[in-house]
Amino acid sequence: MSWYFRAIGFRKIFEFLLLVAFVVFFVGPLLNLAVLAFSSKWNYPDLLPRQWSLQWWHFVLQEEDIAKSIGLSFLIAGLVTVLSIVLCIPAAYAFARIRFPLSRFFLFSFLLTHAFPKMGLYVSIAVLFYKLGLMNTLLGVVLVHMINVLMFMTWIPTAAFRNVHTAQEESARDVGATPFRVFRSITLPMAMPGILVASIFTFLNSLDEAQGTFLVGIPDFKTMPIVMYSIIADFPSSAGAVFSIILTAPTIILLLAAQRFVSADIMASGFQVK
Repeated sequence: MSWYFRAIGFRKIFEFLLLVAFVVFFVGPLLNLAVLAFSSKWNYPDLLPRQWSLQWWHFVLQEEDIAKSIGLSFLIAGLVTVLSIVLCIPAAYAFARIRFPLSRFFLFSFLLTHAFPKMGLYVSIAVLFYKLGLMNTLLGVVLVHMINVLMFMTWIPTAAFRNVHTAQEESARDVGATPFRVFRSITLPMAMPGILVASIFTFLNSLDEAQGTFLVGIPDFKTMPIVMYSIIADFPSSAGAVFSIILTAPTIILLLAAQRFVSADIMASGFQVK
């Protein structure tokens, strides 16, 4: 056995142990969450529940406020993603292709929403929204979500547009293509992986946003993260596990579906100021 470990090497064994620890650390809580969501009676020190049941799924899905919060969360996340694409993609293209004074400063300014504690930022926004009559409105909630995702929808697409070589665009213009045709047929398709990654991050970030929604949208706009707090406080842990799965599932599904577009190069170039 000792010769086997020597053949593999200490470094390989250490890397394997780190991988196992990583998997246990991240997958373990998810497995515990899944078992808890389908359990009817599970007490320590039992390894598995004594009874399995869907009663908490029925409870969660039958609650009117919970079902409404799920639909509202996906509606807001969809609106935030679409509006962010409409507003930020032209800005990202301008940052990538047009040299203008203070361009790096303006690009860097999109990081400011993540440079300070979120609660302090949201309180300042809430004061402004109160004066503008945007408190407890769908528009106010959408705007506060968009402020939080501007970095993703600007930096990553900017890097994606910069990775499109201008020689390819110039070749298309040389054969008679109009600027719009060049953008539609060459620039946009080649930058699409980065735009998709930014859109997915935007959608998931909006789906998980709670603090800004709480300050701006309460009492009429209760999204899944806000309802999650009340479920954890007022109901058994099994109900919270069910709602956690509903809240986590879109993240896992979208990341698995977009894994072909998520690469280290896209992410690394997306957070560089050139």
